[in-house]
Amino acid sequence: MSLVDDLLEIKSTAEEKLTSVSGLDELETWRIEYLGSHGKVKAALKKIREIPARQKAEYGQAANDIKNHLQNNFEKKKEELEFCADSSGKGPIEDITLPGIPPCLGHSHIITQTIHEICDIFGKMGFESVYGPEVEDEHHNFTGLNIPPEHPARDPLDNFFIEKDCDSEMELTDTMLRSQTSTVQIRVMENRRPPLRIVAPGRVYRPDTVDATHSFMFHQLEGLYVDKDVTMVDLRTCVDQFCKAYFGPEVKTRFRPHFFPFTEPSAEVDLLFQSDDGSSKWVEMAGCGMVDPAVLEAVDIDPEIYTGWAFGMGIERMVMRKYDIPDIRMLYESDIRFLHQF
Repeated sequence: MSLVDDLLEIKSTAEEKLTSVSGLDELETWRIEYLGSHGKVKAALKKIREIPARQKAEYGQAANDIKNHLQNNFEKKKEELEFCADSSGKGPIEDITLPGIPPCLGHSHIITQTIHEICDIFGKMGFESVYGPEVEDEHHNFTGLNIPPEHPARDPLDNFFIEKDCDSEMELTDTMLRSQTSTVQIRVMENRRPPLRIVAPGRVYRPDTVDATHSFMFHQLEGLYVDKDVTMVDLRTCVDQFCKAYFGPEVKTRFRPHFFPFTEPSAEVDLLFQSDDGSSKWVEMAGCGMVDPAVLEAVDIDPEIYTGWAFGMGIERMVMRKYDIPDIRMLYESDIRFLHQF
């Protein structure tokens, strides 16, 4: 066996022993045995004086490499043991009596929370939550809602119509991103018979310029109630009870006459809010009205037997008013500091 082989034998034995070390005291014993001033590695290095000149370079290089290798392994083992044990080599360094660090968990966005809260309130009134497609056709978005072709709401500049390639030219189709969740009430009435009592939350799209109160995508919630002997009094009561459940019992509501193609009579819903300076003002929150008989006839529901009412409200507007948020863009900036408040 050559002198270099002796060095490799020392390295192999040292590594094997280091693997079995389980405490800082044992590690120190190992260090003294192999890396100490009188250790085996030091003794091997001293032998270089006795080696023929032609072998000194090879032997010296091998001895230094082994020394550095074992030194690095020693440092790693020491860090490992110090992390898992105290200076005496006994027990964990963590104080297990201290409170744990709670994990940082995510939660639903405030808009999602609000949709669930609103649906829950109406659910207690007997309303079912239903959903419809965001990509719609003109029939469900306009025609079925008694909105005639010449109505300004159907202007292509005010809607997101989908184009198709026709002989290398792009042409508009009657497919679009829905501009209102009222489309869902048409789909429900087409496939079900009264009595109907539903709310339909979801995204809607309009090419509005983004500012503090407008966005090209926002959320609405549509409500529909169709049955025999349904009146405006039922609508007034339902909307008033919802507003009190969501904003608080002190909230006051009022109906103002308005016009919508799919309801007759129609109304805007205003809520009275108190300002920080003590003054109060009425703020528009929703649109509503009795379902126009033409809308019922279009889905084969006899308006001589059944009547109904519908309402629609903007979810973002509800959130902003309840939590005093001044800018709708704050809801979509994904700022964790803002979102963690809800």
